[in-house]
Amino acid sequence: MAETTAPAAPPAAAAKPAPPAPAKRKRKPKDIAVITDCCTGCAGSPVCIPLCPVDDCMNLIIDEAHQPFGFVWVDPLLCIGCKKCVTKGPEGMYLDGCPWNAIMMQPTESWEAENGTLPY
Repeated sequence: MAETTAPAAPPAAAAKPAPPAPAKRKRKPKDIAVITDCCTGCAGSPVCIPLCPVDDCMNLIIDEAHQPFGFVWVDPLLCIGCKKCVTKGPEGMYLDGCPWNAIMMQPTESWEAENGTLPY
């Protein structure tokens, strides 16, 4: 009679690594980008968003009543104050700021005086 063996136990599930902790900022940026009321969202294709080196810092908010227009919102907790959104254009072209003059760099202290202290 052939000897039967118990089926092998499935390999132990590998423990999933914990997600990385959010990076703690070393310091507050000197300036942060602020979008003015002049922003049109560049008709749905904003140039400033791909220039930003920080993921999800700049977000296009579509104006449902006036598509494809909208506006860009900058997350003040993510903005590092690099000024790339106001000093570079697409594919290496140089722009002296937003073509609609809708992005301004505001001192962080001034922004916090108006909107409250940022929890860095």
